Amino acid sequence: MTAASHPTVADQTELPLIIRASIKLGLIQTAIIVVLGLISRMVDGPAEAIGLGLVLLFGFAVSAGLPGIWTNARTIEGIAGAAGIGLAASAVFMILDMAFLQGNILPYALWTNRWREIGGGSNWWYHPVWWMVDSYIAWMGAWVLANQAAKGMRPSIGMLMAIATGLTVVVQAVAVMAHFPGAGWNVPTFGVALLAGLTLAVPVSRMGRKTA
Repeated sequence: MTAASHPTVADQTELPLIIRASIKLGLIQTAIIVVLGLISRMVDGPAEAIGLGLVLLFGFAVSAGLPGIWTNARTIEGIAGAAGIGLAASAVFMILDMAFLQGNILPYALWTNRWREIGGGSNWWYHPVWWMVDSYIAWMGAWVLANQAAKGMRPSIGMLMAIATGLTVVVQAVAVMAHFPGAGWNVPTFGVALLAGLTLAVPVSRMGRKTA
């Protein structure tokens, strides 16, 4: 998966760009979340696991890669701008979630009662989690893309995901073999391990980077 970055080497963090990018990312993420919800409702067993896993990977690639591409992240300014896009995109999702996905306007709600049970009778619990995760993913992804550029490479979301996914599998395997509570060979564990895999991808992507 690749995406074109700006022709200039300067970080792009103008407010209009950040706002437009945040809206675009929020809309894309909402669409991905709707697909995840529909898959969980329509299929079961291996088909559900495979479908959720593939869409989760795509959503993670979009969330981790596009903000850094859009800000042309090269220094801390572009990296911070990417994190800002992730934060604002989560606000876009929150608005759409309140208006549509929870059934407050449309008669059909995407979320099942399971979400309310997890949140102690409230389906609002995941919004603060989403703010933090969305910002963190965009932040770490931009770091990896900036490290690629610092080594004279064209920033690539595909390479970012290849490194992060490989490290995720290692983290998941360690968690399973160590009998970490709740860990298993399943999509939820893989999703949580992706956060660790992306974090580890930052120092790994820095290897071979030229120092001033």
